Amino acid sequence: MTLHPQAIGPVPDETARVARAVFPRGNPYLQLRDVLGSVYADEDFADLFPRRGQSAEAPWRLALVTVLQFAEGLSDRQAAEAVRSRIDWKYLLALELTDTGFHYSVLSEFRTRLIAGSAAHRLLDGLLGECQVRGWLKRGGRQRTDATRVLGALRQLNRLECVAETLRQALNALATAAPEWLRAQVTPEWFDRYGRRVEDARLPTSPDARQRYAEVIGADGRHLLTALTAAGAPAGVRELPAVELLRRVWVHQYEWVDDHLRWRDPKNSPPPAQRLDTPYEPEARYGTKRSTSWVGYKVHLTETCDEDEDRPHLVTHVETTPATTSDGSRVTPIHAALARRDLLPRQHLVDAAYVSGDVLVTSRTAYGVDLLGPMQADGKWQAQAGQGYDVSHFAVDWAAQTVTCPQGRTSRRWVPTRTRRQQETITVGFAGADCTPCPARAQCTRSKTTPRSLTLRREALHQAIQAARQRQTTPAFKAQYAARAGIEGTLSQGVRAFELRQARYRGLAKTHVQHVATAVAMNIARIVAWLQEVPRARTRQSRFAALATAG
Repeated sequence: MTLHPQAIGPVPDETARVARAVFPRGNPYLQLRDVLGSVYADEDFADLFPRRGQSAEAPWRLALVTVLQFAEGLSDRQAAEAVRSRIDWKYLLALELTDTGFHYSVLSEFRTRLIAGSAAHRLLDGLLGECQVRGWLKRGGRQRTDATRVLGALRQLNRLECVAETLRQALNALATAAPEWLRAQVTPEWFDRYGRRVEDARLPTSPDARQRYAEVIGADGRHLLTALTAAGAPAGVRELPAVELLRRVWVHQYEWVDDHLRWRDPKNSPPPAQRLDTPYEPEARYGTKRSTSWVGYKVHLTETCDEDEDRPHLVTHVETTPATTSDGSRVTPIHAALARRDLLPRQHLVDAAYVSGDVLVTSRTAYGVDLLGPMQADGKWQAQAGQGYDVSHFAVDWAAQTVTCPQGRTSRRWVPTRTRRQQETITVGFAGADCTPCPARAQCTRSKTTPRSLTLRREALHQAIQAARQRQTTPAFKAQYAARAGIEGTLSQGVRAFELRQARYRGLAKTHVQHVATAVAMNIARIVAWLQEVPRARTRQSRFAALATAG
């Protein structure tokens, strides 16, 4: 398809007349069109389409329909039908009442173009740009971020199901690519084992029997992989994605012991960030948070939260990551994206998972953002007990590379080092002659003979960590940080009203498009509510809990 950008005209007269008659008290989509116009333009997506070929459906309409279908939880077929049949949609899309719409597959193709062009963010950028023009969104305010789990579009498998289904998927792919060759490689027993979906209810139950069955599957998979590397294997079959997954899963789940292929002990399995838990969604990862575990992704939402101004709270950024990605690693990408939109906040509220010394320094020096969140407490026993001399009691002279203890003694050793995670640290040691007779030794170390030592981060990080720990003990911090709790309501809205926690599609890129479109849908709902002067909902409280505060 090719794109010929056209000027966006007004809503057709007959469509407007009928829509006003049908909705005399107004309608959210009518109000959205009247206030924000088309939101998008064809030029926003022009580079995603070739210059020659059949004329494409107007991209600005496809972008709006994509957002609307996530706003209402519609499939592609249902969204295409709504374009044909609903007057409020026709008004928003500036269509004639007689317009027959388009085939539902056009929506899937449009999402594919967004993924191929890494352009999913344009859905959010278009709406935020309109809000900036109207003064509803400005840089330098206050924003907050949090994440929630996202369940992959998959059937969760145990280890035995995973290896069997991985082999079955490879066999199905080879049966399509090279059926005659595959027939010569398998025995009749293979059709019994892998001819239909593998389910745990049909597998052996005793641990020993499951171990033996796993090794039978392992031997079958190795036989197939060996045949694929032989001289007579058909060209191209070794590069099939299903075959590559088979290789990876066999490395993860099996090992060579005494010249035999053995089922790995779970303690010797790869970490979740590397391990594949299902062959049908290879980008999904096993994640845990407290007592909750899932296979899929995480989504991070960032929103405005200025309370002193009459503006809607809007989602300004969306990040979709594998379930194993740390929250702290996303702070800098979030700030970079907000800087690109000229929406960097003055203060950014986050929970403890996002805060570290590196992130505090980078946020302040590179982006001028005050990252406000609880710094992880000092894990040393002195800090935990609240009675001993923790690192905050020591005065550091960075220029002289010395540290002075609370009793006035100066360190004798200053050694730059690196941790196993390649973090730059400094090991500081005091002299035994100073520590052994010290009257405050019991407050400093529990060792009977070894003098006190400290591990410091480099200067900027050390100072940032100490300042953050001191700051979070103040009433001012608690008052400011209380606003972070509002992001929980945003996540709740996304989960309950917009199915944010369930991936519709397979793959990280497709799931990210879903999340961006969902964020735009949430913003539209908030803008309409703000225009209609609907007050923000307050935190709900059970009637029994309310008795505690009743007068």
